[in-house]
Amino acid sequence: MTDRARGTPPETEGLRERKQRETRARIAAKGFALFLERGYDQTTLDDIADAAGISRRTFFSYYKSKDDIIIAWQLDGWQAMLAQLRTVSPDLTPLDAVRDMLVQNTAGFESEQMKTIDAMMRSSDTLMARKPAVYLLQEASLYEALCDVWRQPERRTALRMVAMVAIGTMRIAIETWRAEQNTRSAADVLQDAFSNLRTELRAESV
Repeated sequence: MTDRARGTPPETEGLRERKQRETRARIAAKGFALFLERGYDQTTLDDIADAAGISRRTFFSYYKSKDDIIIAWQLDGWQAMLAQLRTVSPDLTPLDAVRDMLVQNTAGFESEQMKTIDAMMRSSDTLMARKPAVYLLQEASLYEALCDVWRQPERRTALRMVAMVAIGTMRIAIETWRAEQNTRSAADVLQDAFSNLRTELRAESV
């Protein structure tokens, strides 16, 4: 998650930036608390603004809609995972490094709060309509992180393909895990999905 969203001040942050960061984080925290308490559709922008101690106008200085609170939270969490990816050894293969990053972070996805938020997102037509755009943003940021680790320019086309395939594999794994109603851990489902991908890639190369 970014410094601004997580509440961790960057080294060069001034007073104005600190106040903005704190306000943004407070809006998100109050919004999430209301979403969990009342439900997403039942929570209004005015509810969030009142809980955060700001005006409706001030809310729009930080977020365009209550949807943006959820989307920003998703992407900030993703950025935290990418920060972890950027620390791996370039001796690993990129696809294995992405797999390991995802598997290592599945515990958070399986928490009761995460399940509640996931169900809330899937119950909202507006959020579901924005889901493909979120996947594209995740793919683009994953590609950037991969390029930060494997810096050879000649590998960039292959790294972009790794990003595309990895996001697709993650999506299928999550859908499989939901369909199985948690009979297996998310980590096991992810491992199997990437193993199946490896098997198919080897078969294609024969």
